[in-house]
Amino acid sequence: MKPMTKPEFHSDVPDGFLDRIRERLPETRRAERRLAEFLLDFPGELASYDAQELARLSGVSKATVSRFVRRIGFDSYDHARRAAREEGRTGSRLWLSQADATLADTALPAALAEERDNVAWTYERIDPAEIEACVGAMLSARKVWLVGHRISQSFATYLAWQLVKIVPDVAVAPRGGESLGEHIASMRADDMVLLFALRRRVGLTDRAIEEIAVTGAALAVVSDEAMASSPVPRWHFRCRTATETPQFNHAAVLSLCHWLVVRASARAGTEGRVRLRQVEEINERLGFY
Repeated sequence: MKPMTKPEFHSDVPDGFLDRIRERLPETRRAERRLAEFLLDFPGELASYDAQELARLSGVSKATVSRFVRRIGFDSYDHARRAAREEGRTGSRLWLSQADATLADTALPAALAEERDNVAWTYERIDPAEIEACVGAMLSARKVWLVGHRISQSFATYLAWQLVKIVPDVAVAPRGGESLGEHIASMRADDMVLLFALRRRVGLTDRAIEEIAVTGAALAVVSDEAMASSPVPRWHFRCRTATETPQFNHAAVLSLCHWLVVRASARAGTEGRVRLRQVEEINERLGFY
């Protein structure tokens, strides 16, 4: 499929497919408005279906579909569909929403199969020796930093909750409106940093990886499969998050977090077991069950 070219579009409308719809929405009438609102909710449907199928899904006529794509600046339905496909490659889950999706009896088995496939894909591409080396760095570090923005911070926090039972000094960064700079300034060469970089990543991710590497700390990155392998971190674990649903599937990420804690617990030896026992005994005395 050849890439989009400027001659395919009129020059008086925005470039983005969804931007075109939003720009024209206030001036559309009835049937076209119904189609416009449908496409804003389910933009991936235009990329997947021909004009007749889209008309059926949105409850309008085929003529309305043809008229609307011209109104938003495309020369033909095929040109509009090509633009939708290109924009759908940005990684937004919105493009995977399906208008005719149903809660069929097969939905749960399919979801479980998807998770199994993602976990299998992930571990097939991770060298167990790298897991062991990463865990060793955690156990020997002065301090373990778990870094993540947006949804990545959720996994950083989860891993911290589990790891702190074994490793005395664990920090999640940044927290509650903090910037990352003050934390990187506190990192040392005898520290270990695990940075989560899951979609959608913030723009500073690559630069943050480079800045952390400058500190000399042992650096591991956990990302989704779309992030290219980087030579900067000492370890880069790519977790598959592929899904047929509007939400990324993070089963492999959670599995990797769990396995890191399992291996850290096993390798911590007597010192680790003593700390874990102390933590549990204190929690019992405090009434946490």
